[in-house]
Amino acid sequence: MKIIRIHHPYDPKDVYEEDIVLVLGFFDGVHRGHQAVIRRGLEEARKRNIKCAVMTFNRHPAFVYRSFDPDNLSYLTPLDRKEKIIRDLGVDILYEVDFTSKFGRLSPQEFVDQYIVDWNAKVVVAGFDYTYGKAHVANMDNLHDYAKNRFEIITVNKKIEDHEKISSTRIRRYIGEGKMDEANKLLGYIYEISGFVIHGDARGRDLGYPTANIYPHPYVMVPKRGVYSVKMKVNNQWHDGMASIGYNPTFGHRPSYSIEVHLFDYNEEIYGEDVVVKWVDYLRDEIKFNSVDELIERLDQDEIDAKNSLSKVKINQV
Repeated sequence: MKIIRIHHPYDPKDVYEEDIVLVLGFFDGVHRGHQAVIRRGLEEARKRNIKCAVMTFNRHPAFVYRSFDPDNLSYLTPLDRKEKIIRDLGVDILYEVDFTSKFGRLSPQEFVDQYIVDWNAKVVVAGFDYTYGKAHVANMDNLHDYAKNRFEIITVNKKIEDHEKISSTRIRRYIGEGKMDEANKLLGYIYEISGFVIHGDARGRDLGYPTANIYPHPYVMVPKRGVYSVKMKVNNQWHDGMASIGYNPTFGHRPSYSIEVHLFDYNEEIYGEDVVVKWVDYLRDEIKFNSVDELIERLDQDEIDAKNSLSKVKINQV
């Protein structure tokens, strides 16, 4: 897959010169609904024997239009993760447009002329709720007016699961509630976050459960506080484990939460290593225990529960 990064106003030489099918969307999470839109574009491109291109943005428009609030502006997939999923779907070209205030001020007609027609799009594919400006004037129903018969339009209907639309908002809600099974089902893969290993309090080693403390990507959503079964990739290998997100209340107040991962049958020092954590299943809430012995007893049970959960994970989900 060729990645083309675009900054408005762009140099026409940056644009792929031949005809394309252009798929539009921000695609945060690249969930099963998004995948249906992209696959429809791929299908059309293969039928016409031309390239399939996806246009997305380097950041969510909300980062430009709203005051920054890290609690409400977080990604399911940072750009590198989005790139990998889209590449694995078989897309030929990925246009990553820098979303800036100047780009955001384009009128709907200017957007269509400069970012669809001038990109040699013969077919545009997007979800039913895609917008390219103010929703009441720049929606899929109105796209024909701006297209002026210069390209075909394919609108993909919403994808439903359990009587509700599959959406990034719904998936965020599930992750925030610790409902990883539901979130992963809608994503079509196991949710993950990336980060690197930092020093922690080293209490886990004394408890018999040494942990790697993870500093996560700053703009990616972290699941609800609690204990999880996880898989973690370190040095390009996946390992089974369990993770805790929280404040370690048994040992007193912490100023901020920590993400601690205990890997089964693994004892190498990995400070500073880049890692990826896949959140397989939510096991329990964070609990303040009355004693260290009570905590260790609970950790023993957590390990049993986590191994049982991980035994059900299919290889292709990783």
